[in-house]
Parts: sequence; structure tokens; C-alpha cells
Amino acid sequence: MSRVTHETIPGDDIYGLGTYIDKKVLPVPEDARRIFELLASSTPLFTKDKEAWNTVHFEGRPDPMVPGPIKSPVVAAALHGMTGLVANEILSLRDGKPLADSKVTIDTDHAGLWLGSVFTTYIEGADLSTLARTQKLETLFDRDFDQGFGKGIAGRTTAIYQTKDPKVWYQLHGSLDAKAALRTMGIDPDVTFATPREYYDYIQGHVRKWSPDELEMHNVRHGLCGSICFSPAAWRKTEFGKRLARHPLVNVSQQTYASPTPPVLLPTVDGDRRPLAGIKVLEMVRIIAGPQCGVTLASYGADVIRVNCSRLADLNVLQLTLNAGKRTIDLDITKPTDMSRLLELVSSADIFIQGFRPGTLDRKGLGLHSMLETAATRNKGIIYVDENCYGPDGPYAERPGWQQIGDAASGSSYVMGRSQGGKEGESVLPPLPVSDMITGVVGALAAMIAVRERAVKGGSYRVSSSLVAADVVALEKEVGLYPVEVVEETKRRFGFLDIKPDQFVSEVLVMVVEGWKRGLPGYLDEESELMTSFDGPWGRQALLKPVARLDEASTPRWMTPPVPHCYHERGISWL
Repeated sequence: MSRVTHETIPGDDIYGLGTYIDKKVLPVPEDARRIFELLASSTPLFTKDKEAWNTVHFEGRPDPMVPGPIKSPVVAAALHGMTGLVANEILSLRDGKPLADSKVTIDTDHAGLWLGSVFTTYIEGADLSTLARTQKLETLFDRDFDQGFGKGIAGRTTAIYQTKDPKVWYQLHGSLDAKAALRTMGIDPDVTFATPREYYDYIQGHVRKWSPDELEMHNVRHGLCGSICFSPAAWRKTEFGKRLARHPLVNVSQQTYASPTPPVLLPTVDGDRRPLAGIKVLEMVRIIAGPQCGVTLASYGADVIRVNCSRLADLNVLQLTLNAGKRTIDLDITKPTDMSRLLELVSSADIFIQGFRPGTLDRKGLGLHSMLETAATRNKGIIYVDENCYGPDGPYAERPGWQQIGDAASGSSYVMGRSQGGKEGESVLPPLPVSDMITGVVGALAAMIAVRERAVKGGSYRVSSSLVAADVVALEKEVGLYPVEVVEETKRRFGFLDIKPDQFVSEVLVMVVEGWKRGLPGYLDEESELMTSFDGPWGRQALLKPVARLDEASTPRWMTPPVPHCYHERGISWL
């Protein structure tokens, strides 16, 4: 356990049942160190050597930097520290450098900014907010992957609504086909209004006719996204909450029942001393969590090929950051020739990342067991990364889910609503796409542990990284929440506005980024030392650097700029 003494007190009357508030607030770097040790102690296959832990150093400002009481930047910093330490273990195996001579440095402010990094890029000197305000953002993309996402009534289908029970709110989610979801509820998706608020009020009028359980069963029956906004205590009492709690946050396991395969030598690449140089990653993902896993591995040197299907919706703006260091191709696996091409890539991949609804790729012959058969055939283990919402098993394991579902189910949205003095049950989104970003870095960390294990023991490995688990960790008693006075001071310092139940992720994120620019002047400037620049498909671009810093030659960085989806020829091969 941590060497830093830490006490919490019950926060039931402040943030809701099952919450815990810090008795003494530690400076952020010190708290990050404490949580690093907490997570390191409880993570299977992570080193328990305290001397190795001492190679990880945290620095940064002492004060919190995001709205609300949840310590997401602190948890993020701890996880990046763990990732850096595993990277150095891989370097020690590959290059023979003693681990004691290595170092990992984490700037906790950088880790906090990273949580909002999908909205901190610059294109030709203009930041994302400016591009959006001047209506120049959509002109950047040759292909429309948004496909109407977020426009009109779709922009308020994904929001938090009061149910028939006025004390229980519900996270409705339109996924990537909001109109279809609305039709199942008897809501006219073709109505037109002048303002986003009118769309919200129109949907609220319908949702208020449903009880929370009716909404849950409706979504289960139709295979749709949605979740009651549980309190932390209520989530822990559910059967699915109990099942998820049986698994560690960083969930990696050797598939010992599979055909044994020998240890795999760590590859070397001339001129590239990054830890994962030569490791081949195939990525079939959408939105944020899965791509964040891949972009993290790419920063550590992995050769990442991202597979998109141009007929499927995604979010255009995410290409600008989450495709850094990757190559992207267009494959439609419903076509035999494209599936054949995909399987050619699979045959040589070290890591396969999938972010589709559990079971979807299994039916296409791309599930875990099919991959284990591939590994046996080639006599080389594979690492299968499954990014999902509710975890690897349990009654909700195959339910679809996005960031907002993780926020609602875990209790994060409930806690955020209480922190703003909302009426009982009123819930709002956390201020950043935390569950997505944490799920991504947890998946990358677990995959890197598996790379290290495979090099020593051989075999194949499964990684499960869950959106709900990524939120739950920050609500644990051992982590703690910030007291009300700290939350109010942070809000004042950055000029943060209250978050409303009708707001979408991007609207909240823009508000937070603008607050950072006021409260942390220079940190997010185009020329900041935290930024890196490229000349790429969108022109001159700057984006936030990876968080962890290692020794200069091996420190994570991207060698190539972000590229659009489906950018490269389908015949590309591994480097």
C-alpha cells in the first residue's frame, strides 16, 4: 500500500450514498504518487518491487484542475506512470539496461490536459474552438464519417433525462443512429425546432412518461444504449456491479488453456529506441477509447494499422488526434476480398484491438478464440485487447455502451450532479471524456504488460478494458473525492460554468478547455513545450505530446502525423 497516510470520511450527505471525501487534501503530485502505489499494489502482473516504483517521479502544480470532486487527472497520472514503468521493463529485457538506471517522469498537469486532448489540437495556427466557431472544421474532412451525428434532434438524444420517478435520472443515448433509437420509444425523430433546448424539452416530455426500469428493459430488448444514473452505492449493489468488481482495473491474463507458444523475442528497429518499436498492432475501433489505446501504443513505438469501414459512422473531429502515429485503411469485412486482406494482417499482428460490441467480431471469425487458433497455427502468441463497457462477463457484458453510459452506471454522473447542488437524483456528465481516455490508457498498459510477459513466458493474452471500471476506480474509498470548498475554489480559479443535464460531451469539453486557457496560460498554446508539431494531411498541426517521459532516446512520441480514416492503400504491409 501507499507510504502516504490518507484518510477519507463518508460523503453520503454531500455527494450521495457510497461516496468518500478526503479528510486532508494532498498536493496533486503527492496524491498521484499515492494512487500509483495503490494501483500498482492491486494490479496482477505489475511489479511489486518498491525500488522499481521509485524510478517513477511525479511533478506539477499542487491544485486540482477540472470541475467537480472526481480526481480524474490524478488517476490518469498514476496510470501513465505505470505505463512508463512497464515500458522501461521492456527496454531492460530488450537492451539489457538495468531498470534501476531508468526513470519515468509524469507532469500531473500534462496528465490532466491529456484527458481533454482530443480538443486541444491546432490546424494552421487555429485551435479547434476557433475552427468550430468559424465553421471551418467540417471543411477539413473529405469523407463525412459524422453522417448527421449531433445535428438537430440527434444532438439531444444523447443527454440525461428525468424519469417518471423524479428522483431517478436516465442517460439516454442515440449511439450512432439517434433517429432509430427515438422511433423505438415512439418519439418523432423528424420534428424541427429552432434551438437545442427545445429538442431537449421535447424529448424530456416523452422520457418522463417512462419509469427507470421500463427504460432499462426497453433498451435491453432493442439492443440500445442507456443507463440509469446510479449512485456509487446503488451501482455496487447491482449484480453487474458485483461481477465487474471481481476483476482488476488493469485486466490482463494469459490464456493458459490455448495451445502453448514459445517466448517471443522483443524486436529491434534501426534508429528507433522506443520500447515497442517493431511490435505490430491491428486496430478495429471507433470513437475514443479503442483509438486511445492504439495511439498510446503508437507513441511507444508500435506499428499501428487502423482498420475503418468507410460506410460506418464515426466522429470526424477525432481523426485529428487519435490517428497520430498510425496508418489507416478502408476494409469492409462483409466483403470476402476485404476479409481476406484483414486476415493477412491478423496473421502477423502481435496485438489486436477491438472496440465493437462484445460478440460482434466473434461472429465474423475475429473473436478471441479464433485469434488463439491463429496464434497456434503460426506458433507465436497474440495479445487480444477487448475494449468494452461493462467488463468481460456478467449479465450486461454484451450490452453496447459509450462513455456516457460508463459515467451514468458507475455513479460519476450522479456525483457530478450532487457536486453542483442539483435536486435529488439530477445528474450531469463529468467534465471530460474520462472513461474513454482512462479505458484507452488502461488497455495500452495491460497490452504492454502482456508484451513483456510474452517475451519471457510465451503464450497468448487477453486484455479487457472497461468504461464503467475506468469510472469506478476514481469513486473508490481509497482514492477519495475533493471536499466542496476545493471544488468551489477550482471553479472560481478557472471560471468553469455549471454543467447541465442537456449538454453533450463536446459542449462540456469546450468549456473546460477554455477554462484551462484562462487558468493555465501558455500550457495549451501552439508553441507550448507540451505540444508537438507536424506537417501532415491537414497542413501544419500541433497536438499534445504523450504524457510519460522516459530517457530521451526511448521517450514516447509519434513519428508521423495524424491522418484521416481510410487514408492509405489497402495493400500496405507491416513496417
